[in-house]
Order: sequence, then structure tokens, then C-alpha cells
Amino acid sequence: MSLAAILFDKDGTLIDFHKTFGPAGERVIERLSADPAIQDRLAASLGYDRETQRFLPDAAFVAGTTDSFGPPLAAILGRDDLAQFFNELDGLFHQESLASIAPIGIPAEVIDALKTRGIRVGIATNDAEKSARAQAAALGLMAHIDFIAGYDSGHGGKPEPGMVLAFAEKFGVPPQQVGLVGDSLHDLHAARAAGGVAIAVLTGPASRDELAPHADYVLDNIGALPALIDSLAAR
Repeated sequence: MSLAAILFDKDGTLIDFHKTFGPAGERVIERLSADPAIQDRLAASLGYDRETQRFLPDAAFVAGTTDSFGPPLAAILGRDDLAQFFNELDGLFHQESLASIAPIGIPAEVIDALKTRGIRVGIATNDAEKSARAQAAALGLMAHIDFIAGYDSGHGGKPEPGMVLAFAEKFGVPPQQVGLVGDSLHDLHAARAAGGVAIAVLTGPASRDELAPHADYVLDNIGALPALIDSLAAR
């Protein structure tokens, strides 16, 4: 079946996760506390290696939402106002990730190629929607994007299917004709749960062996998408 719409994951798919969030992670930790001992505890909770400035592949921060990795941080800091703390945490990562944002390839060219083929394009991320919009703007993507959803947009987070289904409903596209492109199992499971097409890219922490059993297609990077779209349309 040909595809009529593509949803992109953001981190590890459109932007280089380690180059963007590695430096940002250290700056956020330092802004959360000036106490070196507490900073180390925050890093350990986040699954963040301060020496290499990299998140561990299985860290909740890599693919999870703020309400999954945020509560342990709040406990370390003695914060019980979770809603306010999560907003502050989202704001800190929003600011600091923009300062070090690094795209993978040239996303605008890939998305433009999809748009010329009549493909609807969106972003579905477990980051906050405000941050996703700011990063998309920094990459020059906003003129090309039809839809952006974060974990706080009202559709739930991945691996749940809500973002995919909301995207499909908005444009009257059958979920079976929506491809979700991402670098994690959360992305692929969300696609499958919605009845969509799961497209893995190998530009994030997960390996081909991890992703391939859960994907309909595995691509080296998003640059291969236009060719895949053409191949499916020709069948």
C-alpha cells in the first residue's frame, strides 16, 4: 500500500540526539542544582554520563516522557509540586537543547521532497510540543510541517497510538497509509498500535538487530524516504 502521510519522530531521527542533548544534559543538571553531589545523583537518575556527556541507550530520557523520568529527579531535589517541576524541566531542556541543536543531514530537503510528492508531514515526539516547535523552527521546517504533537498535546505519548491516530484523523488519511519514522521501539510500537507503517532509521542509539523485528522497513537515515515512497507508489 502506498503512503499518504509521514510522521517523524524528532530526537535521533531529525536531530542528532547525542550532539543536541549531550551538552544540554550537563547544562540542565547544573541549573537544577549547584551542589556537586546532588548533580551526580541527578545524572545517575537520568542515565547520563557526565564524563562523556552522553545518555545511556536504555535511559528513560532517550525515548520517554517528562512524567516518566521527572519524578525521580523531583524526589532528589525535594520537589513535591510535580506539575510545576515538570514545566520547569521542560523549559530547561527546551532552552538548552536549542543552544546545541544539531540536525541529521538536511531534514528540510527530505521533507520538501516528500511534500512535492503530495505527502502530508508531521512530527510526533515524546518531547514537549513547545520544544518541538522551537526546534523545528530552528531547523527551518515549520513551512513544511502540517502537524506537530508532543507528549503534552492531548494525544498521549509513544508507544501509545494517539499521535498517529490524531494525525490520520486531522487529514482524513487511513492509519494504514501513515508511516511513523523513528529510531526507537517506542516509535515502531506506536505505529503498529495505530495500524500504521513502522519505519525504523539507524540514526539513534538502537541497533538494526533491535529495531528490525518491529519494523516494516529499516532505513539508514531519513534521506532514503523519498525512494521508499516512490517504490511503494509504483507497486
